[in-house]
Amino acid sequence: MSDTSEIFDVLIVGGGVNGTGLARDAVGRGLTTILCEKDDLAQGTSSRSGKLVHGGLRYLEYYEFRLVREALTEREVLMDAAPHIIWPMRFVLPHSPEQRPAWLVRLGLFLYDHLGGRKKLPGTRSLDLLREPEGKPIKDDYSRGFEYSDCWVDDARLVVLNALDARERGATILTRTAATSIEREGELWTAVLKSEDGTSRTVRARSVVNAAGPWVENIVRNVARQNSAKRVRLVKGSHIITRKFWEGPQAYLFQNTDKRVIFVNPYQGDLTLIGTTDIAYKGDAGEVAVDEGEIDYLLKAVNRYTKQQLRREDVVSAFSGVRPLLEDDADNPSAVTRDYVFDVADVEGKAPMLSVYGGKITTYRELAERGMDRLQGYFPRMGKGWTARVPLPGGDMPGADFDRFERDLKARHAFLPPELAHHYARLYGTRADRLLAGATSLSGLGQHFGGRLYEAEARYLMANEWARRADDILTRRTKHYLHMTPAEIDAFTAWMDRQEGAEAA
Repeated sequence: MSDTSEIFDVLIVGGGVNGTGLARDAVGRGLTTILCEKDDLAQGTSSRSGKLVHGGLRYLEYYEFRLVREALTEREVLMDAAPHIIWPMRFVLPHSPEQRPAWLVRLGLFLYDHLGGRKKLPGTRSLDLLREPEGKPIKDDYSRGFEYSDCWVDDARLVVLNALDARERGATILTRTAATSIEREGELWTAVLKSEDGTSRTVRARSVVNAAGPWVENIVRNVARQNSAKRVRLVKGSHIITRKFWEGPQAYLFQNTDKRVIFVNPYQGDLTLIGTTDIAYKGDAGEVAVDEGEIDYLLKAVNRYTKQQLRREDVVSAFSGVRPLLEDDADNPSAVTRDYVFDVADVEGKAPMLSVYGGKITTYRELAERGMDRLQGYFPRMGKGWTARVPLPGGDMPGADFDRFERDLKARHAFLPPELAHHYARLYGTRADRLLAGATSLSGLGQHFGGRLYEAEARYLMANEWARRADDILTRRTKHYLHMTPAEIDAFTAWMDRQEGAEAA
């Protein structure tokens, strides 16, 4: 099937955080926008991050002051935009004099507190780990520590919320649809978009934005057959999940013997997310997986500091992602810049292709805004940047006050168990009422698949958030897979397969 009747202003390739952020920004400026993603939204790097909106404390050692300042500024913006999926977290940093002297740590934290115009989050404080409760899980060898602020983010939902807002403003979002050919034809691009069922759609666009992440070079060289001096270095980052082994809401940051840092964060209530590694990666980005050496590395880094010694059997799950960083020829993968660069190529001022190299989840909104600014000259009537002032779907809470919103939601739906109400509030924010519409009891939510997953949520995600497979729901739209048995996951997968089969029929 072919349709070349419509000419879009912008064709975006890539449904990760950068691609969906660019789609939202573009359509909000008045540009007709279409986005294609070869898999599910956030299926690659954008659902496999450390799930933090942070300035990048360790980047200060590489003199990335501008990057840290911009990230810290964005941290404040994003807290207002999506208070349901982004919230403050305090990090405890035990001091290890073998890695960094105390004065250097204090200086870094002072800069971290002041570089980005911090307004909402509390500043750094010193800790006596032998006396204060935050030191209870830490070995007595580490008597001194510091506590500072950053933020947690549900990374995959951040991607979906940007896609939702883009669609509601008029953008076309195509998942499981690959760009197989992109060619310049005069002042336009002609692209062939092929869905996984084998059908093709031909579209024309005045510009192309290549936000394909680890596949950005493939789009430039093989799909669009263009040249670029920019290169991507793929760096593998892996995380493990264990049971939570301390009391309190605080997270921990451990300095490792190789001078890297390891985050140990509360996760999904009773779990712990530990990461990350930094390893040069040469394989297929779609096949990346955690290896035993990485698991051993993370366990050893944590066990150096904690009284409770984690073992291999304590690891309940793991995931790995590939970061598409701009190649800057640094010898150490950890030293490769997390900054981003745009490459814009056109022909006589027409038919530009903007390719995105590098970036980090914290600065995705700013990246999108600057990326569209780079296209301003090609679209003189394009509006100005606007996303810094507008909440994401579900985030339109008075004063960005999540706690008050959650209390009101629980009062309106008193039949919900507290943990289930919290789950809906966190994932859907002010749109939770849409999911719960008409339900006055748990039975009104339909079939219970296990954990906190009910049929009403699954159907809402299928109808509104591009979910088509069990993994779309269990792993990316939610994290229900961590709270369900293998038998429950199998049963839900079979149910989803039946829904897809019925839709196809």
